[in-house]
Amino acid sequence: MNITFENPEKVSGLMTITIEEADYQENVRKTLNDYRKKANIPGFRPGMAPIALIKKQVGPQVKVDAINKLVGEKLYEYVKENKINMLGEPMPHLGEEPVDLDAPAPYTLKFDIAVAPEFDLKLDKRNKIAYYNIQVDDKMVEQQIEAYASRGGSYVKVDNYEDNDMLKGDLRELDENGNTKEGGIEVAEGTILPAYMKVDDQKALFQGCKVGDIITFNPKKAYPESTVELTSMLKITKEQAETLTSDFSFQVTEITRYQKHAIDQELFDQVFGEGNVADEAAFRAKVSENLKEQLDANAEYRFLADVRKYVEEKLGDVKYADDLMKRIMLVNNQDKGTEFVEKNYESSIKELTWHLAKNQLLEQCEVKIEDADVKSVAIEMTKMQFAQYGMNNIPEEYLEQYAEEMLKKPEQVDQLVNQAADRKLMKALKEVVTLDTKEISFEDFSKLDA
Repeated sequence: MNITFENPEKVSGLMTITIEEADYQENVRKTLNDYRKKANIPGFRPGMAPIALIKKQVGPQVKVDAINKLVGEKLYEYVKENKINMLGEPMPHLGEEPVDLDAPAPYTLKFDIAVAPEFDLKLDKRNKIAYYNIQVDDKMVEQQIEAYASRGGSYVKVDNYEDNDMLKGDLRELDENGNTKEGGIEVAEGTILPAYMKVDDQKALFQGCKVGDIITFNPKKAYPESTVELTSMLKITKEQAETLTSDFSFQVTEITRYQKHAIDQELFDQVFGEGNVADEAAFRAKVSENLKEQLDANAEYRFLADVRKYVEEKLGDVKYADDLMKRIMLVNNQDKGTEFVEKNYESSIKELTWHLAKNQLLEQCEVKIEDADVKSVAIEMTKMQFAQYGMNNIPEEYLEQYAEEMLKKPEQVDQLVNQAADRKLMKALKEVVTLDTKEISFEDFSKLDA
């Protein structure tokens, strides 16, 4: 076997592989003998069919498989040994006639290889990059405490209706004279939220009502553009809701109001675990500390985004073998076609350039991703998911269990590895470049260009 690789264009090359019969014949012989041992052919005892018959039946396919396997192995072995930074998969050489494997050896196969562009990227203290120190203010603390109080609240019974209260009562369909319709729709202990009615004059009918009041309203007028509310409230079908025009009476039997939790020890324990916060001052301090951690995470990822922007400007227009890269992209997206490739090629190349640049930075900073780093990211993601629901005191063993489940899903592992790499790279780069630290409010930080 002979392999050559020519790449005068640097970003693409032609690999030529010449195969002699001796390169594959031993593998073919072994495969045919194995097939013979297992073959069950009429007229012959198992494993005793003539090898000539086996060759006739499966010999051509066995030969093709052996050559394909050999080519794949030797091609990737050559790429690895010669440190060719190949992009995507090898593509059959354009304009080359398919090789006739039925003809006698030798066979010459040619492949177009896309090669990563060469650039030398290094960052040091001469490179100045913005780093935003986002400040926690009293408004943010108050908003977070309000959110905790809202999540920890409960419904209480009240005597008079106010906006956003929930009403419970008996619904009865009325006839044209305003009397209960015989055989009409009736719902015992139905629930109404007047604040969600779409028409103000229907909503106004419930203002100031008390337990025991009877209110006449028209459900169809209250919800003119949707049948979902009608089917839910009146326990009727979609077809019934579409033709409904009747007024209904509603006798109020109960009014409940959602009341936020008091800022007290019970709330402190709910949010941060029993006994971890002793008073309101400590609670506010802990809320501020948690917010700062979240804002620091935002600042870190903004820093990496600014590093990327800086690097992209530093590298300028990086050249690729565009026609070949588009062929590779099309093969990887056969179900989407050439229009998809043309539309998305530029953004894909931009992502690829950053991927190559980031790998150089990881190497420069000697960043290694360990299993513990990936697991740590999984735990942090799990903790953040719980925190979205106001659950900040999940025991470590439960966080570990959820993280372990995440790590069992291959589709999530790549994402976790990438996040772990980003996290360690951010930390390392902060020591490598010069930070242009800027104090900033969260409001102003949110207004920064992406």
